Amino acid sequence: MRVAVIGASGYTGLELLRILLRHPDIELTAITSERNAGRAVADVYPAFRALLDLSFEAVDPPSLAARVDAAFAALPHAASAPVVRELVKAGARVVDLSADFRLRDPATYAAWYGEHAAPELLGQAVYGIPEFHREALRTTQLVAAPGCYPTSALLPLAPFLRERCIDPGTVMVDSKSGVSGAGRKADESLLLAEMAENCRAYNVGGAHRHVPEMEEQARGLAGCEVRFSFVPQLLPAVRGIATTVFARPTRTMTTEGACALLEAAYLEEPFVRVLPPGETPSLAAVRGSNFCDVAAVVDTRTGMLVLLSALDNLVKGAGGQAVQCFNVMAGLPETRGLLEAPFVP
Repeated sequence: MRVAVIGASGYTGLELLRILLRHPDIELTAITSERNAGRAVADVYPAFRALLDLSFEAVDPPSLAARVDAAFAALPHAASAPVVRELVKAGARVVDLSADFRLRDPATYAAWYGEHAAPELLGQAVYGIPEFHREALRTTQLVAAPGCYPTSALLPLAPFLRERCIDPGTVMVDSKSGVSGAGRKADESLLLAEMAENCRAYNVGGAHRHVPEMEEQARGLAGCEVRFSFVPQLLPAVRGIATTVFARPTRTMTTEGACALLEAAYLEEPFVRVLPPGETPSLAAVRGSNFCDVAAVVDTRTGMLVLLSALDNLVKGAGGQAVQCFNVMAGLPETRGLLEAPFVP
């Protein structure tokens, strides 16, 4: 299948290239970057030398649509929607990794990101967590790949929302991310001298753009309004998100019972690994892979349910999950091109 990666010079785009190069059913046909148009990919990023014989090109939706069957759009928010609109109109399948199609309500999108350039597509996009929306992904033309923070929070939380065994007004999420989640850009606050031996919160108090995305998906899972108190933090690491979710159970719950609920929910899922009672997720165990490790503990002293997860923000939190969604869309085995062991060490 002929595939394009649009916006391939950012961290997510580069991760997509790394994954797609080993995918046996994909032919990389076009790779775009406005800044690097006309330059060989291997000249700009030597990691791809002897692996990829293509040059970056400028984004031209009509030309791309004539040459590809599917596209991964890794453009910035707002810049993605006009390009995606043209590709969808031309009949291409699209997995969009920006936030442009994650929210179904144009007013909510406008409140967080500004006016939407293709509002008619909002209702058509399927939110791309296969563990939640697999059947809808099979027939859609447009996938909205989720944010990395929402993926890390929703995967451990979803079984408890579905069972309605937690108070939806008590959900608190603390997530710590590697700096690659901030994107490939010049930012003094992300310099090594600023981040080494450091950890700091940002966009606290409900100010992070992933909050409405989390709440919209949680509402669909729980069948009622769910409010998130969300604190994102930056770690002195390149990859990975470690998330802790706190919620108050509405019925008596034990650690063993909470773990059993997770195990039952994800028994058949290839990329969600439920850890046994007493084990907690580790970034080192998921780095470079499409796995999300999850665990549950009940704090017997306070009665609070504590859910834990770890994933690679560039893989299960971005490019890997996008390819997982593409596999479902294309009728391919869901694990195709993705069963890569985590980096060790």
